[in-house]
Amino acid sequence: MRYIIIGAGAIGGTVGGRLAEAGHDVVLVARGAHHDALRASGLRVSTPDGTRTHRLPVVQHPVDLGELRAGDVLFLAVKTQHCEAAVDAWGGRPVAGGGTAAEVLPLVCAQNGVESERIALRRFRRVYGVCVWLPATHVEPGAVSAAGAPYTGMLHIGRYPTGTDETARLIAADLEQSKIIAPVVPDVMRWKYGKLLSNLANSIEAVTGLITDDAAVELFRRARTEGETVLAAAGIEAVGEQEQKEARGDRIRFEPFDRSERGGGSSWQSLSRGTGTIEADYLNGEIALLGRLHGVPTPVNDALQSVANDFARERRAPGSMPVADLVALVASAGQRGIGPSRRRGNGPGVCATGH
Repeated sequence: MRYIIIGAGAIGGTVGGRLAEAGHDVVLVARGAHHDALRASGLRVSTPDGTRTHRLPVVQHPVDLGELRAGDVLFLAVKTQHCEAAVDAWGGRPVAGGGTAAEVLPLVCAQNGVESERIALRRFRRVYGVCVWLPATHVEPGAVSAAGAPYTGMLHIGRYPTGTDETARLIAADLEQSKIIAPVVPDVMRWKYGKLLSNLANSIEAVTGLITDDAAVELFRRARTEGETVLAAAGIEAVGEQEQKEARGDRIRFEPFDRSERGGGSSWQSLSRGTGTIEADYLNGEIALLGRLHGVPTPVNDALQSVANDFARERRAPGSMPVADLVALVASAGQRGIGPSRRRGNGPGVCATGH
């Protein structure tokens, strides 16, 4: 199988680099300065076992690749806010032997949140979900780093909405050969909802820095409690923290290879690169959406979603808001009654505002 890595950033670049290192056929899809750096100097992947540069085919647009092959796997690793554009761009591409990508090729969704699979299934007939646990960083064009050892990460994979098949098992086998643990599960969305609850911390980390302050820890606890309450109201099952820990066990350790502490997660990295967008609408915003649908107030997640979007739109530096200021902002939003229980049917509310 040939892997088309659509979005060769922290996750896509790391997975693509590991697959290439194991001898698999890989094509990278990237944009802007990252694309130019990959074309000029290759993909530099730094891990605890060394730094390797992979000279791989790189394209910006589907047309640059030409006709797709019948054995291609589209590995979608763009942020969820870019998912629809990617699905539109790749879905209609012709495949050798007949049909289009959307009709015949598997599309693997490796993003935080739970919306990308649903977006993809509108166009693609064969959609696979991936629950990503892979601490990785991409802030410099042409380079990614991942500090997991001896395995780089863990990717649970399964058919969307449920089930498994031979394609999932073949992809998992290739990932396992590439130092990535890849359990094949029939309930991949249960895993992704569990990860979603963890990713509610992303906005806090993005705007205030690594969550070490007691006040930041408490704010995350409140956001997660809202999330758990909303999922229960919606009848959605999520993998618990203990089951996640048991799945990883001691098979993956965090080993900073450059003597540095862990960097920020995916949302922090978006702010660091000044992309102008952030995934908060599909993390905290997913909880807010479900809260409005099921009549559950979500003032903490409402405020976190809004402040993260403000940071991205204004291209503010990651970690530049004191924790006390964020806590005060959330409290102020709650006092103004910005939540579905008090604004249902009244239109938009608050205008404040992972790995």
